[in-house]
Amino acid sequence: MRHGDKINNLGRTKAHREALLANLASQLITKKRIVTTLAKAKALRKYVEPLITKTKKNDSVNAISHNHRLVFSYLKDKLAVKELFTVVGPKIATRPGGYTRIIKLGIRVGDNAETAMIELVDFNEIYGNSIATSSDDSAKKTRRSRRSTKSTKDETTAAADANEISDATVVEESAPVEEKKAEETKEEGAE
Repeated sequence: MRHGDKINNLGRTKAHREALLANLASQLITKKRIVTTLAKAKALRKYVEPLITKTKKNDSVNAISHNHRLVFSYLKDKLAVKELFTVVGPKIATRPGGYTRIIKLGIRVGDNAETAMIELVDFNEIYGNSIATSSDDSAKKTRRSRRSTKSTKDETTAAADANEISDATVVEESAPVEEKKAEETKEEGAE
């Protein structure tokens, strides 16, 4: 029975599984996007996201070096650790979690395995540009409570202000026409 056994063993022993996930995580950090099977991608997400979170906790010099050592004990790759703390860490500093994205790619021809691409979210230029332009237009806020009566009053006053502004523009546009008519009548009267 496997009651409560939530870890996916991936058909490997513990040492083999740890080596596999360390290698996949190192490649993900250095290349920012890798293609693997869906099961490995899901296992990698659970493995690498806590490591990426450790790059954000830089309170003091001792904490920085301690977090470097902790991440190195998992990855066993100096270049990946350096890339994680110098490039990836600062870029994801404001993100509260969810550093990776898994995109299903279909089945592999050779063995019919489900393949997936796992990537670091902040390093995707295709999605990143559209998100950056839309977030510049208006800041998104998560609504945590029901709509209050104040917000409906604010909306009605904003709509009334918009109507007043549109009425004012109509008046301003009609004013030059009246001035032109007045000038024409003056010119006719002068002749």
